[in-house]
Amino acid sequence: MGSQALQILRQGVWASLTGGWYVDPHQSTFSNCFHLYLWIFLLAFPFLLYMALPPSLVVAGVYSAVVAVFFTAIKVVNYRLHAMFDLGEIVEKKQYDLDHESLQESQENTLMIEEKAKPKQYYRFWVLPWKWLRVRYDRLALLALLDRNRRVGENVFAVVLASLVAFLGFLLLLQGFFRDIWVFQFCLVIASCQYSLLKSVQPDAASPMHGHNWIIVYSRPVYFCLCCVMIWIFDLSGRSGSLQPFSLYGVTFFSAHFLLSVRDMLTVFALCFPVIFLFGLLPQVNTFVMCLLEQIDMHIFGGTATTSPLSSLFSLIRSVLVAALLYGLCLGAINAPWGDAHVPVLFSVFCGLLLALSYHLSRQSSDPTILWSLVRSKLLPELENRTPEEPPLEIKDPLPEKLRNSVKEILHSDLVMCPLMAVITFAISASTVFIALQPALSLVLYTLAGVVGFITHYLLPQLRKQLPWFCLAHPVLRSREYSQFEVRDAAQLMWFEKLYAWLQCVEKYFIYPAVVLNSLTTEARSVGPWNIIILAGMKLLRSSFCAPSQQYVMLCFTTLFFQFDYPRFSETFLIDYYFMSILFSKMWDLLYKLRFVLTYIAPWQITWGSAFHAFAQPFAVPHSAVLFVQAIFSALFSTPLNPVLGSAVFVTSYTRPVKFWERDYNTKRVDHSNTRLATQLDRNPGADDNNLNSIFYEHLTRSLQHSLCGDLLLGRWGNYSTGDCFILASDYLNALVHIIEIGNGLVTFQLRGLEFRGTYCQQREVEAITEGVEEDEGCCCCEPGHLPHMLSFNAAFGQRWLAWEVAATKYVLEGYSISDNNAASMLQVFDLRKILITYYVKSIIYYVSRSSKLEDWLTNETIQEALRPCLGSNYVDSDPTFNLNIDEDYDHRASGITPSSFCMVYLDWIQYCNSRRQTKTLETSYRYSPLVNLCFGLCILGRRALGTASHSMSASLEPFLYGLHALFKGDFRITSPRDEWVFADMDLLNRVVAPGVRMSLKLHQDHFTSPDEYEDPMVLYDAITANEEKMLISHEGDPVWRSAILANMPSLLALRHIMDDGSDEYKIIMLNKRFLSFRVIKVNRECVRGLWAGQQQELVFLRNRNPERGSIQNAKQALRNMINSSCDQPIGYPIYVSPLTTSYAGGHSQLRSVWGGPVSPHNIYTWLQKGCGAGCNSGGNIEDSDCGGGSTSISTNPAIHTTQSTPASSVPQPHITTVQPSMGLLTSLQRTSSIQGLLGQQLSSSQLSFSSSVAQPALPGPERFCPTSLLETTVHRAGQRAGLGQGSGLHYESHFGKWSFSGRKGFNGLAAVEGEGATVQTIRTQVRMPTSRFFYSQRTNCSVIIERAEKSTYPKSVGVRNNY
Repeated sequence: MGSQALQILRQGVWASLTGGWYVDPHQSTFSNCFHLYLWIFLLAFPFLLYMALPPSLVVAGVYSAVVAVFFTAIKVVNYRLHAMFDLGEIVEKKQYDLDHESLQESQENTLMIEEKAKPKQYYRFWVLPWKWLRVRYDRLALLALLDRNRRVGENVFAVVLASLVAFLGFLLLLQGFFRDIWVFQFCLVIASCQYSLLKSVQPDAASPMHGHNWIIVYSRPVYFCLCCVMIWIFDLSGRSGSLQPFSLYGVTFFSAHFLLSVRDMLTVFALCFPVIFLFGLLPQVNTFVMCLLEQIDMHIFGGTATTSPLSSLFSLIRSVLVAALLYGLCLGAINAPWGDAHVPVLFSVFCGLLLALSYHLSRQSSDPTILWSLVRSKLLPELENRTPEEPPLEIKDPLPEKLRNSVKEILHSDLVMCPLMAVITFAISASTVFIALQPALSLVLYTLAGVVGFITHYLLPQLRKQLPWFCLAHPVLRSREYSQFEVRDAAQLMWFEKLYAWLQCVEKYFIYPAVVLNSLTTEARSVGPWNIIILAGMKLLRSSFCAPSQQYVMLCFTTLFFQFDYPRFSETFLIDYYFMSILFSKMWDLLYKLRFVLTYIAPWQITWGSAFHAFAQPFAVPHSAVLFVQAIFSALFSTPLNPVLGSAVFVTSYTRPVKFWERDYNTKRVDHSNTRLATQLDRNPGADDNNLNSIFYEHLTRSLQHSLCGDLLLGRWGNYSTGDCFILASDYLNALVHIIEIGNGLVTFQLRGLEFRGTYCQQREVEAITEGVEEDEGCCCCEPGHLPHMLSFNAAFGQRWLAWEVAATKYVLEGYSISDNNAASMLQVFDLRKILITYYVKSIIYYVSRSSKLEDWLTNETIQEALRPCLGSNYVDSDPTFNLNIDEDYDHRASGITPSSFCMVYLDWIQYCNSRRQTKTLETSYRYSPLVNLCFGLCILGRRALGTASHSMSASLEPFLYGLHALFKGDFRITSPRDEWVFADMDLLNRVVAPGVRMSLKLHQDHFTSPDEYEDPMVLYDAITANEEKMLISHEGDPVWRSAILANMPSLLALRHIMDDGSDEYKIIMLNKRFLSFRVIKVNRECVRGLWAGQQQELVFLRNRNPERGSIQNAKQALRNMINSSCDQPIGYPIYVSPLTTSYAGGHSQLRSVWGGPVSPHNIYTWLQKGCGAGCNSGGNIEDSDCGGGSTSISTNPAIHTTQSTPASSVPQPHITTVQPSMGLLTSLQRTSSIQGLLGQQLSSSQLSFSSSVAQPALPGPERFCPTSLLETTVHRAGQRAGLGQGSGLHYESHFGKWSFSGRKGFNGLAAVEGEGATVQTIRTQVRMPTSRFFYSQRTNCSVIIERAEKSTYPKSVGVRNNY
């Protein structure tokens, strides 16, 4: 502990004060002396020049030139030495030769000599083409001596910065800004900035990463140059008096006294550089640029938060261009003649463009990558096809295309709405209504905004909270899911959610634009600096469109303060409102910081995580005033206020953007696509639970991407603002959602998933946020109880002293329910293993009979030649793998498996599977048929492969599970020469044996629920077929597992091998898609930012490597462990960190039902076409209007239920194909139109009632999901079932399902996907429907019958009837 403290004092504190120099006892004397003399030279050289020579620019030029030459020489030598280590040749000599040469050569022929024993190798450093020096130095020693700059540009930039520091610093010395001791202090600052370019402080107090940070090297010189330039500019401006001062709220800006005061403050700031960098108050350069641009765009132009330095630059340039466009119109409107009841036309045009452009900017994300992707896909489509190589069967990620469609929808809508809003605003402004109705109109608008805002953003959210006002025990306005124990359906849209959405709509698009336009019209001529009108109008309009939740507070305060309390200080309402919006954003930050501090250090709930916490607690009390000053400073500059080592002592960190983290850290899943084959077979990649479980957080991110923005607009998360943090907690998922950007109809967020099996501290905090306080009856130290539906005194008091609150208890999202069963308990006894082997054999037979290559296999000479010995009457396979205990067809008399014993058990199953084939192969009533022989060979091979993987120890459970898991993940090792015939066609393994072992595990699972059901071949065959179509059975390391989850596969099954904490277990993981219920916890955002900053400082700068450090111990009042665990790795340990994801409101179906769809040109054309069709269709029904009158159409009114996570618009159109049945068609049906013609030609996508239903997208490469492709699925089900032997007719297959037209049942529609959360719509057709309505079409000569479903959960049915 003592050595670590000394190391921190040397490398942290002292190095930060000097710019990087410190004495390192672990380095050589040469390195320490070189660093010392180098630092003394950089310090003494400018000081001696200033003291010895008269002040002149020549001296400054000489000083900067010497520094440039000095740095150039050092950088060149350092760069060439590293190049020598990279490319040079090592020369080795004997020890005798080295000693002999070292005595005769002079010391100047050696560049660097170590005091230790001379090495037996050296490098040749070529000084000139004919001259070289012997370098007995290694790379690590050189890195300890000087920092490495890998590129030439970095070296050039470092030399230029060093010269600028020398010139600008000496220029300030010449102008006499420093006297006495401050000259030496300023020279020390210059030396520290220059020294950091040679040997920087690593790690720096502001470094966000472990190890060497090359960006932080340039922080000191860049900040020093900026500070010197600003000092020089303010001094020059203050002395010249060229700037015109102006007064605002009694403060005169840009006067001579003001400019010189700012100059003096910057001078003091420059002298404090060592202390500033010691505490890490200035970020690295790229973070500073991003924060500066983000703050300017947000507070000056009303922009949103940004996600990267590029996006911040893009957003600011976009805002500046719009302001420049409006500048000319505003200037012309102000200079135009104004009458008492007249508004210039040019000013009305300015108002219309201002509103339209502000609306358009509010609808755009700050990240230009999605917009650029859309532009590139339209202008340069050939670049879209140039994608890097991907696994051939990998499913394409639908998210990028979905985001592009959302952006396209917004642009199409703005193409209509922006001109419309501009025209309406122009008309209202030109009508002089804002002038004629004064002053009553202003008062009415302010009152209306305050009342609507109070109801919308205070009263309704409080009534919907779990604990309204921390007094009531239950929410007053409850969702329908609130009283349900288990949610089984999507969240229902409630009346108060509709009211909340409509009030927001009225507030954003009517009230606040009217308030701003009213102020613009009435106060445009009275505003002092008229160009501020553009900035104020843009900011207020964009803020009201994006974040109206806090506008009513600022508006009411501005009205009361400047019109009733202190009207003499008012600078017109528009300017007052503009500056109050900036001030209130800082005041909100200050309020959150003070709440966090008071909650964290409250003495009655403090949790000391270490002895240092107990020691620091009393010392924090006398420094409360300093803490309050720090809180004001941190709120002003948007910096976190972090607890030192998690204690009660708080310090200010450096400024950070809303995104907070400088690095773009995203979780990358480890699977078979990014690991070597040897690693997959031996080390089992992805066996870590955290890596395997991260996919569920990725799926949760996709669900939130679809529904988050709409749910926020419906008020399901309560009030929200930029930078807010929420925790989603369910049975096993605990994720922190960080809202970064809030636009008008879009939200950008980042999700951080915590461990499923968290630490003890995490579990205690999870219990704190999930347990209820309604049953608490305490009041101080007694328990008198509480009033009905009210909280007790202790519960109400405790809830007010938390840094978090419960926003919702039943937030519904689509996800997966996870169930895991111990495979050891299911296969413990031999009888259960025998059942598994039996299903294994039957599954192999099933896939053999279902394969389209069966005829090829039966005629393959290589295969038949290898299997010919099995046809012998005395053939027996006596492999030690086979066992009487687990093989049902084991012949104990022959001590092995014979074809006869095999046929006695499985011949009936072979015959049944062959009978279900569309095309019969051969008669299978005798055991010597080729099909039976092939099945026998494959079943023997499959069981032998299982025994080989189990090391032929089938009697023991652990080897059996090991072998089963090896085969499950596809590790088949064919070691017997008798099985090498399988290599004639690898599909025998990939499409038959591999899926057979996976399907057997599922059948074995089902055996426990219905043991005797699968004895019937028909039931077993249908069960395998259903599992194959509706379920993915795969290893979790297969990339198709991730793709299937992201594609919302209804059910999945896997066998997981868990090796953690000494445990070696096999778990059968079963996933079922369903709706999950989450508790939404809103956390104080300053609490999250402060704890994150504290962890970064403690682990990176202070280098505390204790895994049980006090700062991560549980603190229920602040959720300290959960928040610190969600930091980016390696600071925290989340199992998943999502990329920055943008959610759009257009994808939320329930919000669309409230507000309607986007007003785009395509939708307008569709609506006009509908209206025209309805008007021109005489004598018909209104349902026929989509067809243009007279043509057949299917009603578009069926109740389509879409889940939140799968928008209807994203479903691809099916590729319709027809499959010829094996049996004859009915003659009457042969005369009708083909199914393909009816559906593909006569009905458009907008007319099909099932085209907008939500279905799982077709997954390419179906063999990755199930062993045989869905295209190989036998369409015809022969009449083998009881009562179904009537014969079948027409069959139809598409990506969405199968249709069949049997002789008795008629035209059967899509089979509905069974299971919870299924979204595939069922469309059934029947021939006779006496109560149905039908419409006749002359074009197709058929009728389309519309029938209501019997149950509300089913869609309508469609029937086609022949009319010959």
